[in-house]
Amino acid sequence: MSLDAFIAGLPKAELHLHIEGSLEPELMFELAQRNGVAIPYDSVEAVRAAYDFSNLQDFLDIYYAGAAVLLTRQDFEDLAFAYFQRAAADTVRHAEIFFDPQTHTDRGVPFAVVVEGLIAGMDRAKTELGVTSGLILSFLRHLSEDEAFATLEAAKPYLHHFIGVGLDSSEVGHPPSKFQRVFAAARDLGLKLCAHAGEEGPPEYVREALDLLHIDRMDHGNRSMEDEALIARLAAEQMTLTVCPLSNLKLCVVRDLKDHPIPEMLRRGLHVTLNSDDPSYFGGYVNANYIELAKAVSLTREQVVQLAKNSFEGSFLSDADKAARIAEVEAYAAAN
Repeated sequence: MSLDAFIAGLPKAELHLHIEGSLEPELMFELAQRNGVAIPYDSVEAVRAAYDFSNLQDFLDIYYAGAAVLLTRQDFEDLAFAYFQRAAADTVRHAEIFFDPQTHTDRGVPFAVVVEGLIAGMDRAKTELGVTSGLILSFLRHLSEDEAFATLEAAKPYLHHFIGVGLDSSEVGHPPSKFQRVFAAARDLGLKLCAHAGEEGPPEYVREALDLLHIDRMDHGNRSMEDEALIARLAAEQMTLTVCPLSNLKLCVVRDLKDHPIPEMLRRGLHVTLNSDDPSYFGGYVNANYIELAKAVSLTREQVVQLAKNSFEGSFLSDADKAARIAEVEAYAAAN
């Protein structure tokens, strides 16, 4: 069996997926027509051409423009279920997905509409596709901490739907320390904590996420590799890093996939996982990230299996569910 075929059937979890970033151009057009929303593109091809960006801010500009077509509960359900269909095809057994409520509430879409639609899509995925999932509320770091507190307050009636909070959007100039108090409040509510750090921001942002936000999981973390003490600490603490290779390539975090730090991360004992981030914008869902990276850096079959096991170990599943999923990975590897 080729490594590509092995990856295609390998059970895995996805831990770094922005649901708004899975909005494919075809669905964007369908929702724009359904809702009577004008978008600045006259064809699916024009949208895809607009995806030729080279940095995080340019991507975020089109990302927020695309989100404008999402207005109703059904829109969010359709968005979520479309992602889960692709995830199931990639043998994703469990996904922990981010959503950005402020992107929608700032446009006048009620918080309840967003959450209820996403949960409906997640429930369908479990029933129809056998894919379990969890929902992570992300704060937009280019906005203020007071606005994050307001979002957390609005989320309180729906807390039973969330497994955690995250921190995303423009990283440079918005350090984790800006959100120290709201993350403490989220932990007091029993939520797990994630934060994007070390994608475009410096290693110091990674330290702040660890020491000030007290995160349970690190999103990206690439620039940790510039700091030997930080590498040693992350390895010792076995902090899960949710790394996104095709995203890193598209946003020029790496110049070429051959330069990606994943092999060195694995060699240094870091607990890394592979994820798709915003797959409709970055050119591939989770299997594409495994396959393209494996080709570029010559990952071994054993490394691929380790990455899949890491994805379940780094999830917020119960210990029993983690063990069951890891056993599924091991059984697949032994049989193939």
